[in-house]
Amino acid sequence: MNSALRFIQVFALGTWVGSIIYLSFVVAPGAFGVLQSRDQAGLMVGYSLTRLHYLGMVAAVLYLVAGVVLAQSVKGFVQPTMLGVILMLLLTIVSQTRVTPRLAELRTAMVSVDATPKENPLRVEFERLHQTSVRIEVVVLLLGIAALFLTVRNAAK
Repeated sequence: MNSALRFIQVFALGTWVGSIIYLSFVVAPGAFGVLQSRDQAGLMVGYSLTRLHYLGMVAAVLYLVAGVVLAQSVKGFVQPTMLGVILMLLLTIVSQTRVTPRLAELRTAMVSVDATPKENPLRVEFERLHQTSVRIEVVVLLLGIAALFLTVRNAAK
């Protein structure tokens, strides 16, 4: 049973981390390089990011449940890997419930982000929130890589 639970942890976290890497280094650059406009590319990436967030939330729950069962107590939550995944989950929830919806509202209000002057207050807020979104995803990715490494290392013991 321990092997199955460790597999669930590695599979869930590996899928999440791999999906972040794929979105960041394949989907987003591809959308901005291939689609007719940056506005279309932004919509495509926003759609993909929402799906990534949901995948991440499911992966986090699977990881955490497997971790608690492996630890056989709630004390398992104080392990660095578990705390890292909890932080990843919280950051993902903030991004999905606060940052992403506001970016969508601003995009709708501007009609075209590209056509909106950079000094326009809507565009300024959009750019600030976009940077916040990117920073959140980078932190989630780095935490995920660390948690994945520690999970595999701990499983090998």
